[in-house]
Amino acid sequence: MISRTLAEQWMARCLELASKADSAVSPNPRVGCVILNSGGVVLGEGWHQKFGDRHAEVHAMDLVRETHGDHVLQGATLVVNLEPCNHHGKTPPCTEYISKSGIVNIIVGMQDPNPIATGGLDQLTSAGFNVMSGVLEEKCYRLNEPFAFWQTQARPFITLKIAQTLDGCIATSNGESQWITGDVARLSVHTLRRESDAILIGSGTAQADDPELTVRHVSGTQPMRIILDGHGKLPPSLRVFCDSWTPKTIAVVAEGISPMYQDQLIDRGGNVIQVPSKYSHVDLPTLMNLLKDQFHIQSLLIEAGPQLASALLRDDLVDRLHLFIAPKLIGNGLHAFQNIGVTYLKECIKFKGHSWRPVGDDLLFTGYRHPFPPE
Repeated sequence: MISRTLAEQWMARCLELASKADSAVSPNPRVGCVILNSGGVVLGEGWHQKFGDRHAEVHAMDLVRETHGDHVLQGATLVVNLEPCNHHGKTPPCTEYISKSGIVNIIVGMQDPNPIATGGLDQLTSAGFNVMSGVLEEKCYRLNEPFAFWQTQARPFITLKIAQTLDGCIATSNGESQWITGDVARLSVHTLRRESDAILIGSGTAQADDPELTVRHVSGTQPMRIILDGHGKLPPSLRVFCDSWTPKTIAVVAEGISPMYQDQLIDRGGNVIQVPSKYSHVDLPTLMNLLKDQFHIQSLLIEAGPQLASALLRDDLVDRLHLFIAPKLIGNGLHAFQNIGVTYLKECIKFKGHSWRPVGDDLLFTGYRHPFPPE
């Protein structure tokens, strides 16, 4: 068995491979795998690429066999960021495939939170494999936090994305917002989109920007598009209601509302759903439960204006915050947040496991509302 330090290096590579996957793997997790020979040299790599397709471990082992033959797996080490599955689903158990391979060492990042799929580590240990687990566990968890969250919660894992200036503005006083951040930050946003099952915006953003909400500048799967239009006042001419991705578009209105674009959207394959109102706005917790139960949305990226962003925070519906900060000042512009229910400093909304990193000329803050390990 390799040292813990080397195990962490190869686990970091597994996470890089897993990150190549996008929402096409949903509702499965994002998994990468590296296989090393007895001397620590890489024999092959793989990752889970599409729901129903080969899992990462099987992908990597198949590539090794195709390139080098079966015999090179004898005495090898398999490194994977998620516990190998131990059940029959779309594919047979990975533990079964590993057990017949000749591999002797297994290095795992985190246990599978899915109660149906877990048990792989115990199975492999009982079968005589040398098992090392919990390697870069928090990073492995954060990569698949939407998947882990999905197992226990009644709603999708919600990421709120905001792009603002140094003084907290998301637009000028006349509503101009394109573009607050630079090209590199916008590229990062498209990567976030392709990793999400769905993108949600409010009616204000839809009206002001007429966005496409598509994955551009990077390759990847187009997520569903959700337009929150409680009063049903948006015009049918918006691109989300008439472009080629309209079949993946959902408009959310209050009960009893029939928007002008309803027939057009439904005829093109989209959906209009009605959700009860609360304080004259669509009830957000009810909507989130419906998105999970009816549309099986596991990860939701919300690109929000101030009203929606503030409402999400008041309802404790933000699990991860991606806050892009541009080195600019506006002064009297539109601020990112309004009333979020804080009167005293002790009531401030706090983020755990947060980080800061440069993204081109901008700065990205990422913070999580949930601790690790999960409580």
